[in-house]
Amino acid sequence: MPWRLALLVCAGVTLLTGLDAALLRVGLEAPVAGVGLVDAHGPLMIYGFLGTVIALERAVALRSVVRHSWWGYIAPAAGALGAILLIAGILLPSAAQSIPLLTSISLENSPRILASAAWCAAMIALTAMYAVMLRAQFAPALVIQLLASLAGLCGMALWARGLTIAQIFPWWMALLVLTICGERLDLARLSLGAGAERRILAESTVLFIALPITLLSPTIGYPLLGAALLVMIGDLATHDIARHTIRSKGATRFMAACMLAGYAWASAAAVAWILVGEPGANGYLYDLCVHAITIGFVLSMVIAHAPIIMPAIVHRPLPYHPALWAVWGLLQAGLLIRIIAGFRQSVTAWRFGDVLDVVAVLAMMVTLVSLVVFGGRKRRNAKKVNEK
Repeated sequence: MPWRLALLVCAGVTLLTGLDAALLRVGLEAPVAGVGLVDAHGPLMIYGFLGTVIALERAVALRSVVRHSWWGYIAPAAGALGAILLIAGILLPSAAQSIPLLTSISLENSPRILASAAWCAAMIALTAMYAVMLRAQFAPALVIQLLASLAGLCGMALWARGLTIAQIFPWWMALLVLTICGERLDLARLSLGAGAERRILAESTVLFIALPITLLSPTIGYPLLGAALLVMIGDLATHDIARHTIRSKGATRFMAACMLAGYAWASAAAVAWILVGEPGANGYLYDLCVHAITIGFVLSMVIAHAPIIMPAIVHRPLPYHPALWAVWGLLQAGLLIRIIAGFRQSVTAWRFGDVLDVVAVLAMMVTLVSLVVFGGRKRRNAKKVNEK
């Protein structure tokens, strides 16, 4: 538990730094200003925050598969280390340059090299975890998540080689999307059936194959990537129980709303890739594709699955509270305003949407932590009353 909490704290600090960089990226003032923080926004959010949380959850799950699973925590530890190295290298450049092995490396590139090395190690360890789980029991959902970790490894290796984030974002997208889709497939495998599992695995494989094509021939690769993503998301959403549980109440309805919204945002990014192809390194279309995936799909799914993931990691319940609707609604509103403002080329409204999303993520963080802390206290108090 202390190790898990320490890793969660590191992930939380990384999230805060990434949000700080998000404000700087759109030209707004932020609590911490650093020359390299703007370019660090993407790596910190995807590998430093989300990658660490994914690896931590998988390390916990590994305990149910193998007896001696301590090594599984190498992945989240390396993920947290990569974030620390990148942040320290940007904000404390003289300290990074004092490392003997880096004296011959330019000050500008040393944080990137250190962080990418740690994150590559994290992806290798995550891949090893999936391989061990597959050896214990074969499941299409695990194969999809294995493809996700391989995409994450290749994407980080390409970033270490100097490619821009715009060029390699499809690889980073695959790390997140395939991981989440694999977990959804695992949770719904009883209702899906073996045929649907094999079909979604085939669609995920096509998506993985499209990744290198986006680098070699963007005019072919991006439409292929978008088509594969759209078919896979559509197939999963069609069979997802969320279509039925949206008519329920309370936590069940909230989770269904988050998941269905996530599927819709991922489909929007897929359609953009099909119709336009390579969105370019800048512009509002690129902003749409990136944040429809990372905010619209990924964070919606994170909020939806938090009541399942958090208790497994911290061994405390995360009770449902209506305040979660406000957090999720603010997240969706900020993203929608951001995208509409982008198409209308309204910089002020676009920045306002970015601020709303930053506030929404902060609210999500505070709400989840509060629910875990106070939910645990209520459970202990109820237990004491029953014992008396």
